[in-house]
Amino acid sequence: MRSRLYDGPMSKHPWLSALSAYRDRRMVTILFLGFSSGLPYALSFITLSVWFRELEMSRTQIGLFSIVGLPYALKLFWAPLIDRVPFPLLTRRLGQRRGWALASQIGLMASLVWLGSLDPQTELGLMAVAALVVVFMAASQDIVVDAYRIETLESAEQTIGGAMYQYGYRFGMLASGAGALFLSDHMAWSKVYTIEAALVLIGVATVLLIREPETERGVPLALDPLATRPQRALSWLKSTLVAPFLEFRNRPHWWVVLAFVVLYRFPDSFLAVMANVFYKDMGLTNTEIAAVSKTFGAGATIFGIFVGGLVVHRLGAMRGLLVCGFVQVFSNLMYVWMAQAGSSIPVFAMTIAVENISGGMGGTAFIGYMSTLCSPGYAGTQYAMLSALALSGRNVFSTITGIVADQVGWTWFFIASTAVGIPGLLILVWLMRNTPAESSEPVAP
Repeated sequence: MRSRLYDGPMSKHPWLSALSAYRDRRMVTILFLGFSSGLPYALSFITLSVWFRELEMSRTQIGLFSIVGLPYALKLFWAPLIDRVPFPLLTRRLGQRRGWALASQIGLMASLVWLGSLDPQTELGLMAVAALVVVFMAASQDIVVDAYRIETLESAEQTIGGAMYQYGYRFGMLASGAGALFLSDHMAWSKVYTIEAALVLIGVATVLLIREPETERGVPLALDPLATRPQRALSWLKSTLVAPFLEFRNRPHWWVVLAFVVLYRFPDSFLAVMANVFYKDMGLTNTEIAAVSKTFGAGATIFGIFVGGLVVHRLGAMRGLLVCGFVQVFSNLMYVWMAQAGSSIPVFAMTIAVENISGGMGGTAFIGYMSTLCSPGYAGTQYAMLSALALSGRNVFSTITGIVADQVGWTWFFIASTAVGIPGLLILVWLMRNTPAESSEPVAP
Protein backbone atom coordinates (compact mmCIF):
# COMPACT_ATOMS: atom_id res chain seq x y z
CA MET A 1 0.00 0.00 0.00
CA ARG A 2 1.30 3.47 -0.79
CA SER A 3 2.29 5.74 2.07
CA ARG A 4 -0.40 8.26 2.95
CA LEU A 5 1.85 10.79 4.67
CA TYR A 6 5.04 12.39 3.49
CA ASP A 7 7.57 14.02 5.79
CA GLY A 8 10.86 14.31 3.97
CA PRO A 9 12.65 15.96 1.06
CA MET A 10 12.17 14.49 -2.38
CA SER A 11 15.42 15.48 -4.07
CA LYS A 12 18.75 17.25 -3.58
CA HIS A 13 16.93 20.50 -4.41
CA PRO A 14 13.55 20.06 -2.64
CA TRP A 15 12.22 23.55 -3.32
CA LEU A 16 12.89 23.12 -7.05
CA SER A 17 11.21 19.72 -6.82
CA ALA A 18 8.16 21.39 -5.28
CA LEU A 19 8.06 23.95 -8.09
CA SER A 20 8.35 21.28 -10.77
CA ALA A 21 5.39 19.41 -9.24
CA TYR A 22 3.08 22.17 -10.50
CA ARG A 23 4.03 21.27 -14.09
CA ASP A 24 2.99 17.64 -13.78
CA ARG A 25 0.43 16.62 -16.42
CA ARG A 26 -1.90 15.27 -13.73
CA MET A 27 -1.85 18.65 -11.99
CA VAL A 28 -2.92 20.35 -15.22
CA THR A 29 -5.77 17.84 -15.44
CA ILE A 30 -6.87 18.73 -11.90
CA LEU A 31 -6.68 22.44 -12.80
CA PHE A 32 -9.19 21.93 -15.63
CA LEU A 33 -11.46 19.75 -13.49
CA GLY A 34 -11.33 22.41 -10.76
CA PHE A 35 -12.42 25.01 -13.33
CA SER A 36 -15.44 22.87 -14.22
CA SER A 37 -16.28 22.49 -10.51
CA GLY A 38 -16.01 26.21 -9.75
CA LEU A 39 -18.04 27.31 -12.77
CA PRO A 40 -21.59 26.57 -11.47
CA TYR A 41 -21.05 27.96 -7.95
CA ALA A 42 -21.81 31.61 -8.76
CA LEU A 43 -24.40 30.80 -11.44
CA SER A 44 -26.72 29.06 -8.97
CA PHE A 45 -27.21 32.15 -6.77
CA ILE A 46 -24.61 34.96 -6.73
CA THR A 47 -24.87 35.82 -10.44
CA LEU A 48 -28.55 34.91 -10.39
CA SER A 49 -29.21 37.51 -7.65
CA VAL A 50 -27.92 40.28 -9.95
CA TRP A 51 -30.40 39.16 -12.62
CA PHE A 52 -33.19 39.19 -10.04
CA ARG A 53 -32.25 42.64 -8.76
CA GLU A 54 -32.29 44.06 -12.28
CA LEU A 55 -35.96 43.02 -12.40
CA GLU A 56 -36.55 44.85 -9.08
CA MET A 57 -37.31 41.70 -7.12
CA SER A 58 -37.35 42.26 -3.35
CA ARG A 59 -34.37 41.53 -1.11
CA THR A 60 -36.58 39.08 0.78
CA GLN A 61 -37.26 37.07 -2.38
CA ILE A 62 -33.59 37.08 -3.33
CA GLY A 63 -32.51 36.08 0.18
CA LEU A 64 -34.98 33.19 0.36
CA PHE A 65 -33.73 31.92 -3.00
CA SER A 66 -30.33 31.19 -1.42
CA ILE A 67 -31.81 27.97 -0.01
CA VAL A 68 -31.11 26.39 -3.41
CA GLY A 69 -27.48 26.04 -2.29
CA LEU A 70 -28.46 23.38 0.25
CA PRO A 71 -27.28 20.36 -1.84
CA TYR A 72 -23.67 21.55 -1.40
CA ALA A 73 -24.05 20.93 2.35
CA LEU A 74 -25.95 17.64 1.90
CA LYS A 75 -23.79 15.94 -0.73
CA LEU A 76 -22.48 13.58 1.93
CA PHE A 77 -25.76 11.66 1.75
CA TRP A 78 -25.50 10.58 -1.90
CA ALA A 79 -21.69 10.47 -2.11
CA PRO A 80 -21.68 6.72 -1.17
CA LEU A 81 -23.80 5.97 -4.25
CA ILE A 82 -21.35 7.80 -6.50
CA ASP A 83 -18.50 5.88 -4.88
CA ARG A 84 -19.97 2.40 -5.34
CA VAL A 85 -22.96 2.29 -7.70
CA PRO A 86 -22.19 2.05 -11.45
CA PHE A 87 -23.78 4.67 -13.69
CA PRO A 88 -25.71 2.92 -16.49
CA LEU A 89 -23.66 2.47 -19.69
CA LEU A 90 -21.07 5.13 -18.81
CA THR A 91 -19.34 3.24 -15.99
CA ARG A 92 -18.84 0.18 -18.21
CA ARG A 93 -17.24 2.27 -20.96
CA LEU A 94 -15.37 4.91 -18.95
CA GLY A 95 -15.00 3.58 -15.41
CA GLN A 96 -16.62 4.57 -12.10
CA ARG A 97 -15.08 8.03 -11.69
CA ARG A 98 -15.09 9.13 -15.32
CA GLY A 99 -18.58 7.75 -15.92
CA TRP A 100 -20.12 9.67 -13.03
CA ALA A 101 -18.11 12.80 -13.88
CA LEU A 102 -19.40 12.83 -17.45
CA ALA A 103 -22.98 12.17 -16.32
CA SER A 104 -22.89 15.05 -13.82
CA GLN A 105 -21.37 17.41 -16.39
CA ILE A 106 -24.00 16.60 -19.02
CA GLY A 107 -26.72 17.14 -16.40
CA LEU A 108 -25.03 20.39 -15.34
CA MET A 109 -24.96 21.80 -18.87
CA ALA A 110 -28.59 20.87 -19.51
CA SER A 111 -29.80 22.36 -16.21
CA LEU A 112 -27.85 25.61 -16.75
CA VAL A 113 -29.45 26.07 -20.18
CA TRP A 114 -32.85 25.30 -18.62
CA LEU A 115 -32.29 27.79 -15.79
CA GLY A 116 -31.30 30.55 -18.19
CA SER A 117 -34.33 29.97 -20.41
CA LEU A 118 -36.85 30.71 -17.62
CA ASP A 119 -38.46 34.06 -16.78
CA PRO A 120 -37.97 35.10 -13.12
CA GLN A 121 -41.09 37.26 -13.17
CA THR A 122 -43.49 34.49 -14.20
CA GLU A 123 -41.60 31.23 -13.50
CA LEU A 124 -39.82 31.88 -10.21
CA GLY A 125 -40.93 28.58 -8.69
CA LEU A 126 -39.70 26.65 -11.70
CA MET A 127 -36.44 28.59 -11.56
CA ALA A 128 -35.96 27.43 -7.98
CA VAL A 129 -36.35 23.83 -9.14
CA ALA A 130 -33.90 24.39 -12.00
CA ALA A 131 -31.38 26.03 -9.66
CA LEU A 132 -31.68 23.07 -7.26
CA VAL A 133 -30.92 20.72 -10.15
CA VAL A 134 -27.89 22.86 -11.10
CA VAL A 135 -26.54 22.70 -7.55
CA PHE A 136 -27.25 18.96 -7.26
CA MET A 137 -25.32 18.29 -10.47
CA ALA A 138 -22.52 20.65 -9.39
CA ALA A 139 -22.23 18.97 -5.97
CA SER A 140 -22.18 15.55 -7.64
CA GLN A 141 -19.37 16.70 -9.92
CA ASP A 142 -17.47 17.96 -6.86
CA ILE A 143 -17.73 14.51 -5.24
CA VAL A 144 -16.30 12.80 -8.32
CA VAL A 145 -13.54 15.35 -8.92
CA ASP A 146 -12.40 15.18 -5.27
CA ALA A 147 -12.36 11.39 -5.43
CA TYR A 148 -10.47 11.37 -8.74
CA ARG A 149 -7.87 13.81 -7.36
CA ILE A 150 -7.32 11.74 -4.22
CA GLU A 151 -7.11 8.41 -6.02
CA THR A 152 -4.84 9.65 -8.82
CA LEU A 153 -2.16 11.36 -6.73
CA GLU A 154 0.31 9.94 -4.26
CA SER A 155 0.17 11.16 -0.68
CA ALA A 156 3.12 13.53 -1.12
CA GLU A 157 1.37 15.13 -4.09
CA GLN A 158 -2.01 15.80 -2.48
CA THR A 159 -1.24 19.34 -1.34
CA ILE A 160 -0.01 20.46 -4.77
CA GLY A 161 -3.07 18.76 -6.26
CA GLY A 162 -5.29 20.62 -3.81
CA ALA A 163 -3.61 23.90 -4.76
CA MET A 164 -4.18 23.29 -8.47
CA TYR A 165 -7.80 22.39 -7.77
CA GLN A 166 -8.26 25.67 -5.89
CA TYR A 167 -6.70 27.62 -8.75
CA GLY A 168 -9.07 26.02 -11.25
CA TYR A 169 -12.05 26.49 -8.94
CA ARG A 170 -11.34 30.20 -8.51
CA PHE A 171 -10.87 30.73 -12.25
CA GLY A 172 -14.21 28.97 -12.77
CA MET A 173 -15.86 31.28 -10.24
CA LEU A 174 -14.31 34.26 -12.01
CA ALA A 175 -15.73 33.11 -15.34
CA SER A 176 -19.22 32.59 -13.90
CA GLY A 177 -19.12 35.68 -11.71
CA ALA A 178 -17.35 38.64 -13.30
CA GLY A 179 -17.42 37.00 -16.74
CA ALA A 180 -21.17 36.41 -16.67
CA LEU A 181 -21.85 39.95 -15.44
CA PHE A 182 -19.75 41.39 -18.26
CA LEU A 183 -21.63 39.31 -20.84
CA SER A 184 -25.00 40.35 -19.37
CA ASP A 185 -24.34 43.98 -20.36
CA HIS A 186 -24.21 42.91 -24.01
CA MET A 187 -26.75 40.09 -24.35
CA ALA A 188 -29.80 38.46 -22.78
CA TRP A 189 -29.38 36.37 -19.65
CA SER A 190 -30.55 33.25 -21.49
CA LYS A 191 -27.56 33.56 -23.85
CA VAL A 192 -25.23 34.22 -20.91
CA TYR A 193 -26.27 30.98 -19.23
CA THR A 194 -25.93 29.09 -22.52
CA ILE A 195 -22.36 30.35 -22.94
CA GLU A 196 -21.53 29.47 -19.33
CA ALA A 197 -23.00 25.99 -19.88
CA ALA A 198 -20.76 25.59 -22.93
CA LEU A 199 -17.70 26.29 -20.74
CA VAL A 200 -18.43 23.02 -18.90
CA LEU A 201 -17.19 21.35 -22.10
CA ILE A 202 -13.69 22.07 -20.79
CA GLY A 203 -14.41 19.60 -18.02
CA VAL A 204 -16.07 17.16 -20.43
CA ALA A 205 -13.02 17.15 -22.71
CA THR A 206 -10.76 16.62 -19.71
CA VAL A 207 -12.79 13.62 -18.52
CA LEU A 208 -12.69 12.05 -21.97
CA LEU A 209 -8.90 12.43 -22.22
CA ILE A 210 -7.85 11.22 -18.76
CA ARG A 211 -7.49 7.66 -17.49
CA GLU A 212 -9.62 6.02 -14.82
CA PRO A 213 -7.77 5.71 -11.46
CA GLU A 214 -6.66 2.17 -10.68
CA THR A 215 -8.48 1.73 -7.37
CA GLU A 216 -9.92 -1.26 -5.56
CA ARG A 217 -13.66 -0.80 -5.02
CA GLY A 218 -13.97 -3.22 -2.10
CA VAL A 219 -15.56 -6.62 -1.66
CA PRO A 220 -18.52 -7.80 -3.76
CA LEU A 221 -21.88 -6.55 -2.61
CA ALA A 222 -23.53 -9.98 -2.26
CA LEU A 223 -21.11 -12.28 -0.45
CA ASP A 224 -23.43 -15.27 0.04
CA PRO A 225 -25.10 -16.74 -3.07
CA LEU A 226 -27.62 -18.53 -0.82
CA ALA A 227 -28.71 -15.34 0.92
CA THR A 228 -32.31 -14.18 0.60
CA ARG A 229 -33.21 -11.03 -1.30
CA PRO A 230 -33.67 -8.96 1.90
CA GLN A 231 -30.29 -10.21 3.16
CA ARG A 232 -28.65 -9.22 -0.10
CA ALA A 233 -30.31 -5.81 0.05
CA LEU A 234 -29.05 -5.33 3.62
CA SER A 235 -25.55 -6.40 2.55
CA TRP A 236 -25.66 -3.89 -0.30
CA LEU A 237 -26.74 -1.07 2.01
CA LYS A 238 -23.99 -1.87 4.50
CA SER A 239 -21.21 -2.06 1.92
CA THR A 240 -22.40 1.07 0.10
CA LEU A 241 -23.70 3.43 2.80
CA VAL A 242 -22.12 2.28 6.05
CA ALA A 243 -18.71 0.83 5.12
CA PRO A 244 -16.99 4.20 4.37
CA PHE A 245 -17.78 5.46 7.87
CA LEU A 246 -16.93 2.19 9.61
CA GLU A 247 -13.60 2.10 7.78
CA PHE A 248 -12.78 5.60 9.03
CA ARG A 249 -13.90 4.77 12.58
CA ASN A 250 -11.49 1.81 12.73
CA ARG A 251 -8.45 4.09 12.57
CA PRO A 252 -6.49 5.09 15.68
CA HIS A 253 -7.60 8.34 17.31
CA TRP A 254 -10.28 8.90 14.67
CA TRP A 255 -12.34 11.12 16.96
CA VAL A 256 -9.31 13.35 17.62
CA VAL A 257 -8.79 13.68 13.86
CA LEU A 258 -12.43 14.74 13.38
CA ALA A 259 -12.13 17.30 16.19
CA PHE A 260 -9.04 18.72 14.47
CA VAL A 261 -10.88 18.92 11.14
CA VAL A 262 -13.63 20.98 12.78
CA LEU A 263 -11.25 23.34 14.61
CA TYR A 264 -8.36 23.95 12.17
CA ARG A 265 -10.15 26.52 10.00
CA PHE A 266 -12.36 27.88 12.78
CA PRO A 267 -10.34 31.15 13.23
CA ASP A 268 -10.87 31.93 9.54
CA SER A 269 -14.60 31.22 9.80
CA PHE A 270 -14.89 33.19 13.05
CA LEU A 271 -13.36 36.24 11.38
CA ALA A 272 -14.99 35.99 7.94
CA VAL A 273 -18.57 36.32 9.19
CA MET A 274 -17.93 39.77 10.70
CA ALA A 275 -15.23 41.07 8.35
CA ASN A 276 -17.42 43.26 6.11
CA VAL A 277 -19.27 44.66 9.15
CA PHE A 278 -15.91 45.62 10.66
CA TYR A 279 -14.79 47.34 7.44
CA LYS A 280 -17.94 49.47 7.41
CA ASP A 281 -17.53 50.34 11.09
CA MET A 282 -14.00 51.55 10.32
CA GLY A 283 -15.50 54.04 7.84
CA LEU A 284 -14.33 52.37 4.62
CA THR A 285 -16.40 52.92 1.49
CA ASN A 286 -17.82 50.09 -0.62
CA THR A 287 -15.36 50.98 -3.39
CA GLU A 288 -12.41 50.73 -1.00
CA ILE A 289 -13.66 47.41 0.37
CA ALA A 290 -14.17 46.01 -3.13
CA ALA A 291 -10.78 47.20 -4.40
CA VAL A 292 -8.71 46.03 -1.43
CA SER A 293 -10.61 43.13 0.15
CA LYS A 294 -12.03 41.53 -2.99
CA THR A 295 -9.67 42.39 -5.86
CA PHE A 296 -6.30 42.79 -4.14
CA GLY A 297 -7.30 40.13 -1.62
CA ALA A 298 -8.01 37.59 -4.36
CA GLY A 299 -4.49 38.02 -5.71
CA ALA A 300 -3.05 37.60 -2.21
CA THR A 301 -5.06 34.40 -1.72
CA ILE A 302 -3.79 32.95 -5.01
CA PHE A 303 -0.23 33.70 -3.92
CA GLY A 304 -0.93 32.10 -0.54
CA ILE A 305 -2.23 28.94 -2.24
CA PHE A 306 1.03 28.69 -4.19
CA VAL A 307 3.19 29.24 -1.09
CA GLY A 308 1.17 26.74 0.94
CA GLY A 309 1.70 24.09 -1.72
CA LEU A 310 5.46 24.67 -1.69
CA VAL A 311 5.70 24.63 2.12
CA VAL A 312 3.85 21.34 2.54
CA HIS A 313 5.57 19.72 -0.44
CA ARG A 314 8.92 20.66 1.12
CA LEU A 315 8.24 20.02 4.83
CA GLY A 316 5.74 17.17 4.62
CA ALA A 317 2.04 16.92 5.41
CA MET A 318 2.04 17.34 9.18
CA ARG A 319 4.88 19.81 9.66
CA GLY A 320 3.65 21.90 6.75
CA LEU A 321 0.15 21.85 8.19
CA LEU A 322 1.52 23.11 11.51
CA VAL A 323 3.53 25.94 9.93
CA CYS A 324 0.63 27.08 7.74
CA GLY A 325 -1.79 26.74 10.64
CA PHE A 326 0.39 28.87 12.92
CA VAL A 327 0.62 31.62 10.29
CA GLN A 328 -3.12 31.37 9.64
CA VAL A 329 -4.11 31.70 13.31
CA PHE A 330 -1.84 34.59 14.29
CA SER A 331 -2.48 36.59 11.12
CA ASN A 332 -5.80 37.57 12.73
CA LEU A 333 -3.86 39.85 15.06
CA MET A 334 -3.33 42.17 12.08
CA TYR A 335 -6.94 43.23 12.57
CA VAL A 336 -6.10 44.47 16.08
CA TRP A 337 -3.69 46.93 14.45
CA MET A 338 -6.34 47.92 11.93
CA ALA A 339 -8.92 48.44 14.70
CA GLN A 340 -6.55 51.00 16.23
CA ALA A 341 -5.60 52.63 12.90
CA GLY A 342 -9.17 53.11 11.66
CA SER A 343 -9.76 53.74 7.95
CA SER A 344 -6.09 53.85 6.92
CA ILE A 345 -5.91 52.31 3.42
CA PRO A 346 -2.24 51.23 3.73
CA VAL A 347 -2.99 49.42 7.01
CA PHE A 348 -6.12 47.91 5.46
CA ALA A 349 -4.12 46.65 2.46
CA MET A 350 -1.39 45.20 4.67
CA THR A 351 -3.98 43.46 6.85
CA ILE A 352 -5.74 41.95 3.84
CA ALA A 353 -2.43 40.85 2.31
CA VAL A 354 -1.29 39.03 5.46
CA GLU A 355 -4.71 37.52 6.22
CA ASN A 356 -5.39 36.31 2.66
CA ILE A 357 -1.93 34.91 2.06
CA SER A 358 -2.08 33.01 5.35
CA GLY A 359 -5.63 31.85 4.54
CA GLY A 360 -4.49 30.53 1.16
CA MET A 361 -1.59 28.71 2.84
CA GLY A 362 -3.78 27.17 5.52
CA GLY A 363 -6.51 26.17 3.08
CA THR A 364 -4.06 24.45 0.74
CA ALA A 365 -2.36 22.54 3.54
CA PHE A 366 -5.73 21.53 4.98
CA ILE A 367 -7.12 20.23 1.67
CA GLY A 368 -3.95 18.18 1.21
CA TYR A 369 -4.24 16.76 4.73
CA MET A 370 -7.93 15.83 4.38
CA SER A 371 -7.10 14.15 1.09
CA THR A 372 -4.53 11.90 2.80
CA LEU A 373 -7.23 10.77 5.25
CA CYS A 374 -9.43 9.31 2.51
CA SER A 375 -9.29 5.65 1.57
CA PRO A 376 -9.16 4.73 -2.14
CA GLY A 377 -12.56 3.41 -3.14
CA TYR A 378 -14.33 5.47 -0.47
CA ALA A 379 -12.66 8.79 -1.31
CA GLY A 380 -15.83 10.58 -2.48
CA THR A 381 -17.80 9.77 0.66
CA GLN A 382 -15.02 10.34 3.18
CA TYR A 383 -13.91 13.64 1.65
CA ALA A 384 -17.52 14.84 1.56
CA MET A 385 -17.80 13.97 5.27
CA LEU A 386 -14.57 15.78 6.19
CA SER A 387 -15.35 18.88 4.13
CA ALA A 388 -18.83 19.08 5.71
CA LEU A 389 -17.27 18.98 9.18
CA ALA A 390 -14.73 21.62 8.19
CA LEU A 391 -17.57 23.94 7.09
CA SER A 392 -19.49 23.41 10.33
CA GLY A 393 -17.43 26.16 11.98
CA ARG A 394 -18.82 28.76 9.60
CA ASN A 395 -22.30 27.29 9.31
CA VAL A 396 -22.99 26.64 13.01
CA PHE A 397 -20.48 27.88 15.56
CA SER A 398 -19.82 31.25 13.89
CA THR A 399 -23.42 32.33 14.58
CA ILE A 400 -22.17 33.67 17.93
CA THR A 401 -19.61 36.03 16.39
CA GLY A 402 -21.97 39.01 16.27
CA ILE A 403 -22.77 38.58 19.95
CA VAL A 404 -19.06 38.45 20.83
CA ALA A 405 -18.31 41.59 18.80
CA ASP A 406 -21.17 43.50 20.45
CA GLN A 407 -20.08 42.46 23.95
CA VAL A 408 -16.30 42.97 23.84
CA GLY A 409 -15.61 45.38 20.95
CA TRP A 410 -13.49 44.89 17.86
CA THR A 411 -10.03 44.72 19.46
CA TRP A 412 -10.92 41.92 21.84
CA PHE A 413 -13.02 40.25 19.16
CA PHE A 414 -9.94 39.79 16.98
CA ILE A 415 -7.89 38.62 19.94
CA ALA A 416 -10.65 36.05 20.57
CA SER A 417 -10.58 35.02 16.88
CA THR A 418 -6.90 34.22 17.37
CA ALA A 419 -7.44 32.38 20.65
CA VAL A 420 -10.06 30.02 19.17
CA GLY A 421 -7.41 28.73 16.75
CA ILE A 422 -5.00 27.57 19.46
CA PRO A 423 -6.93 24.37 20.40
CA GLY A 424 -6.70 23.19 16.78
CA LEU A 425 -2.92 23.70 16.76
CA LEU A 426 -2.56 21.87 20.07
CA ILE A 427 -4.56 18.93 18.74
CA LEU A 428 -2.33 18.88 15.66
CA VAL A 429 0.81 18.75 17.82
CA TRP A 430 -0.76 15.88 19.79
CA LEU A 431 -1.54 14.00 16.56
CA MET A 432 2.02 14.50 15.32
CA ARG A 433 3.38 12.95 18.53
CA ASN A 434 0.84 10.16 18.97
CA THR A 435 -0.03 9.04 15.44
CA PRO A 436 2.80 7.29 13.59
CA ALA A 437 2.67 7.64 9.82
CA GLU A 438 1.82 3.97 9.34
CA SER A 439 -1.22 4.15 11.68
CA SER A 440 -2.60 7.07 9.69
CA GLU A 441 -3.00 4.96 6.58
CA PRO A 442 -6.56 4.10 5.60
CA VAL A 443 -7.50 0.48 6.08
CA ALA A 444 -7.81 -1.38 2.80
CA PRO A 445 -11.50 -1.67 1.78
